[in-house]
Amino acid sequence: MELDEECPTATVLADPLEYASLLQRVWDAVLRGDRAPRSPRELVSASWERSLAADVNPDSCEAPVVCERDQVRDLRTEHPLAEAIPVLRQTVLDVADEAMHVMIVTDRDGLILWREGNADVQRRADRVRLSEGTRWAEEAIGTNAMGTTLAVGKPVQIYSAEHLVRTYHDWTCAASPIHDPDSGDVLGSVDISGPLRTVHPAMVSLVSAAAQLAESHLRARMAARDERLRAKNMPHLRALRGEAGALLTGTGRVLAVEPGTAVRLPERVDIADERVTLGDGREAVLERLAEGFLLRLPGTTTTRSRPRPVLSLSFLDAAGPRAVLDGREIPLSLRHAEILTLLAMRPAGLTADRLALQLYGERGNPVSARAEIHRLRAQLGEHVISTKPYRLHAEVDADFLTVRGALREGDVRAAAESYRGPLLEDSEAPAIRDVREELFASVRNAVLDRGDVEALWSLFDSHPTEDLEVLGQLAHRLPHHDPRRPLVTARMAQVLAVEQ
Repeated sequence: MELDEECPTATVLADPLEYASLLQRVWDAVLRGDRAPRSPRELVSASWERSLAADVNPDSCEAPVVCERDQVRDLRTEHPLAEAIPVLRQTVLDVADEAMHVMIVTDRDGLILWREGNADVQRRADRVRLSEGTRWAEEAIGTNAMGTTLAVGKPVQIYSAEHLVRTYHDWTCAASPIHDPDSGDVLGSVDISGPLRTVHPAMVSLVSAAAQLAESHLRARMAARDERLRAKNMPHLRALRGEAGALLTGTGRVLAVEPGTAVRLPERVDIADERVTLGDGREAVLERLAEGFLLRLPGTTTTRSRPRPVLSLSFLDAAGPRAVLDGREIPLSLRHAEILTLLAMRPAGLTADRLALQLYGERGNPVSARAEIHRLRAQLGEHVISTKPYRLHAEVDADFLTVRGALREGDVRAAAESYRGPLLEDSEAPAIRDVREELFASVRNAVLDRGDVEALWSLFDSHPTEDLEVLGQLAHRLPHHDPRRPLVTARMAQVLAVEQ
C-alpha cells in the first residue's frame, strides 16, 4: 500500500509546538492570499483546493450529522467492514487508548460508523462532532485524514493547521483506506485521531498496517465464502449437460467454469442484465441462483453430459420458500414446498400413505397426497419426481440439508451462519413442525455447547429469540466495547421485563 511520502514526521517530532505554529502561519497566509513562510505540502494544498471548491468555510464549519445512533447501529450491522472490526481493534485500539487517541472507522463516503478508544479523548471529540453518525468527507468538512485518505486512496497524516477548518487545528490524525478484496473498491477508512500533543511517529505506519490486516481478513473470509458457494452451486454447473457455462458470485466474479468450456471468460462479468455480451461478441444468459449466478452460453457444448437435473431449495428464509430447477426459478405453494422438504429428507422415497401421514397427520388421505404430487410433477417435470415410491430424481441442494450437514461435520459456525430462520415457518404439517423444531434445537444446542461468539451472534441475528440462555452467553462472551453487545443486553432487558 502506497504511503504518503510527504508526511513530515521527523519535523513534527523535533518540535511539535513550533511546527504547529509554523503551519498556523502558513494557513493564515495562504487563505488571505499573502506570501506564506513556506508552501503547504502538495497533498495538503491539493486537498485545500478541493475543499474550498466545495464551499467549505475554514472559519466556521461543522461535520454534518447524517445519522442518529439507532441508524448508525443498523448501518454497522450491514456494512462489510463489520467483519474486520475485531482485527482493527486488536491492531489499533490498545495502542490508541494508551496513546490518548481514538480509533475511527468510516464508510467510503466518510460517515463515521465506529469510534472507540480513550474516554477523555472521546469526550473531547464529541465537542467538535468527531463522533459516530457524522460525515468527514472533504466536501463536508474540509481537509482531514479520513476524508483525504478516501479522496487520494493512500494513507495520510494531517497535523494541526493542515486541517482546513480552524476548529481542528488542535488535532492530529492519520488514516488509511480499506479496500474490498472482491471488487477492489474502497470500503472505508481506519483513522487514529488525538490531541495535538499526542502525535506519534508510528501513526501512519500503524493505520497502514491495520488496513492491510483488515483487507487480509476480509480476503480470507471471502475465500471461505467462495468455497462454500462453489460447493453449493456445482450441481447447477454439472446440470448444464453439455452446455458451456460458469458459476459466478453475487458480484459477478467467476468461481468455476464447466470443464471443456472453450469460451474464454473474463474474471468478472457485468451482472446488470440477464443477457451478457462477452469480449468475443458471443451472448451468454445469466440466471440467478439462491446465491450467486449461473452463466450459460446457449449453442455451445462441452464434451460431457449431465443427465440429472439440479434442484436448489431455500426454505429457511422469512421471504418465503424458493426453488430453482436447473437455473430456472419455480414458483411454489407452501404445500409443494412441504412435499419437496419431505422428499429431500427421504432420498429412498415415500409412499402415498406415508406422505399423507406426514403432511396431514392421522386423518391424512393418500388421494390428497397423490393429487398434490400430480400437480407438482406437472410443474417441475415428470423426470424430477419419480413414482412408486415418490422420490426426487435430482441433485438436491437445500439450505436445511446444508445446516444438518454442517452439524454432522461438527462445523458449528457454518451451521449457525447457514441457519437463516425457521424451516417453512408458516407450515402446520406435522412432520415439518417436527423437523423445524429439531433443526433449531440442534443448532441451538451445538452453538451453546461450543460457545463460539460468532456462531452465537449468527443464531441471534437470524432468529431473534427470547431464550435467556442464548442471550446470556452471548452477552457474557461479547467484549464490553463490541457494538453488538448493547443490542443483546437490550433484548435481555425486554425479555426480563415481559417475564416480570
